[in-house]
Amino acid sequence: MAAVESQMLDLGTTAPKFSLPDANGVRHALRDHASAYLVMFICNHCPFVKHIREQLALLGRDYLPLDVAIYAINSNDAETHPGDSPAKMKEEANTWGYEFPYLVDEDQSVAKAYRAACTPDFFLFDANRALAYRGQLDDSRPSNNIPVTGKDLRAALDAVLGHSAVPTVQKPSIGCNIKWKIGNAPEYFD
Repeated sequence: MAAVESQMLDLGTTAPKFSLPDANGVRHALRDHASAYLVMFICNHCPFVKHIREQLALLGRDYLPLDVAIYAINSNDAETHPGDSPAKMKEEANTWGYEFPYLVDEDQSVAKAYRAACTPDFFLFDANRALAYRGQLDDSRPSNNIPVTGKDLRAALDAVLGHSAVPTVQKPSIGCNIKWKIGNAPEYFD
């Protein structure tokens, strides 16, 4: 499995707006008001995402009640990767108990707007929609036997919710590259 690091969008960047359908065709956009916004680029088939999906569901259960708007977005080309189709996304969300919307970025424009490069790729914005954290969930990887705790992302969420400073030294997320449609890979992606 080839690993790719996130692009580390500049801290302070305003959250790009989006309106995307979930697997049932219901459209979702960034809420007008929230204490924080968490946008996660994930997919169904990536071993890095499979490794953390229980923690993703737990993040939803723990932080949605705290007024964190959480969105998972799948930007992979479902034609070349049918395991990432909307029907399979629906199965994934139901199986793992995702309580947040799991959205389809069919034209990959949202991934490009966020400079997403891998799955998983995490972007945490404060109540003013300013990027406060972009980086890894934690130090766990499919092959390193470190438990999945979500400690890095959880610490950032807690800091944003507590109106504290989020450390500016942040480790990039690592995972499978987004499966771009032929001729659609952005200029920032090598």
